[in-house]
Amino acid sequence: MQVTTYWLEHAWLGAHVEPGVALDVADGRITAVRTGAEAPEPGAEVLRGLTLPGLANAHSHAFHRALRGLVQVGSGTFWTWRDVMYRVASRLTPDNYHALARAVYAEMALAGITVVGEFHYVHHAPGGRPYADPNAMGEAMIAAAADAGIRITLLDTAYLSSAIGDKHGGEPPNRHQLRFSDGTAEAWAERVSLLKGGELARIGAAIHSVRAVPAAQLPVVAGWAAEHAAPLHVHLSEQTAENDACLAAHGRTPTQLLADHGVLGRRTTGVHNTHLTDGDIRLLGGSGTGTCMCPTTERDLADGIGPAKALQEAGSPLSLGSDSHAVIDLLEEARAMEMDERLRTRTRGHWTAAALLRAATAEGHAALGWDDAGLLEPGALADFTTVALDSVRTAGPLPRLGAETAVFAATSADIRHTVVAGRHVVRDGVHTLVPDVPSALSEAIGTLRG
Repeated sequence: MQVTTYWLEHAWLGAHVEPGVALDVADGRITAVRTGAEAPEPGAEVLRGLTLPGLANAHSHAFHRALRGLVQVGSGTFWTWRDVMYRVASRLTPDNYHALARAVYAEMALAGITVVGEFHYVHHAPGGRPYADPNAMGEAMIAAAADAGIRITLLDTAYLSSAIGDKHGGEPPNRHQLRFSDGTAEAWAERVSLLKGGELARIGAAIHSVRAVPAAQLPVVAGWAAEHAAPLHVHLSEQTAENDACLAAHGRTPTQLLADHGVLGRRTTGVHNTHLTDGDIRLLGGSGTGTCMCPTTERDLADGIGPAKALQEAGSPLSLGSDSHAVIDLLEEARAMEMDERLRTRTRGHWTAAALLRAATAEGHAALGWDDAGLLEPGALADFTTVALDSVRTAGPLPRLGAETAVFAATSADIRHTVVAGRHVVRDGVHTLVPDVPSALSEAIGTLRG
């Protein structure tokens, strides 16, 4: 067994910053963590700066990266933003989506992200015709992550209707949404069961929203996830209009509807969880259902500020995602969660830097079904990232304050190294598999312009 030693100038070990740490890595896992290593031993890989567990991006729509800049022109609403998104989605093919996702996931690696939760719903050709390989689009996402050197949980998403309709069923998909839909939850389950994971890939499930999956079909998706011990994610109460429609059709909130149909639980994560009642918060926390906050998207779309602190106190673990990729920066997502709560409450200090880093690392990995990652400890997957402590943003503070510096001052531009499965994916700020990430992004996005 070949052992590689990484010498970490400073390492965040979950509660504190430790100087001089040696990590022994073999077969893609950390085999030993040795503190008190004042200098690198001969042959060790040297990582100068603050090394953290790899960051987990728990909510991504890779193709939304093509919207950056375009949807920041003028004003509008979530719903007008969605119209622009549909136009981009209509141009995706397995080949051009692979190219785009490879570039987006490479951007994530440059930002210190070692695993992504891809909330994937563009399944079929335009008009809803299945490809010869019914999972061609999902397999393109899995291949793209491997080509960019990061892990993926493909959250294959059930998307069956355009609106809640009445208590008997949802409205049919509109012309844009036909390629998202399998027709029924049973057909969705049959297709997703054909997907295979691997060393860098795991398969999960998602309910797009209570708008997009009729109530009677929710148990089928939840049942598939339970049978496969897979993570289950759902967009939840991102918009007040969704709450209003659900109350009108079912006489209960979206959270209550999910609870009544067996969707909530410890393997489930609600994404956004923005407009909740006190009763919703108790249901989510009491069931151990997680919450994925996406602050940069929530502010970009003017969604509102969700009750993250109340959810956590009720028992809902917090994770973070870049969602629409207005920016790809998990350190900014962590910072924004605290800053948004400060604005909402006009008080400071709702989470420590360590708590925010846990949301960006261990809790995010757990939400995506990677319980064996997100920590620098023996037995964990050898996924970690290093933040420079000598940039114009991070220079000055004492190294023992590295966690605070990373969360409250650093950005994705300060990521120096990213290691996945013990292999350098980013070295000295350069991606080792995708050598020119900006050009890859420009070319892939250019093909989607109409």
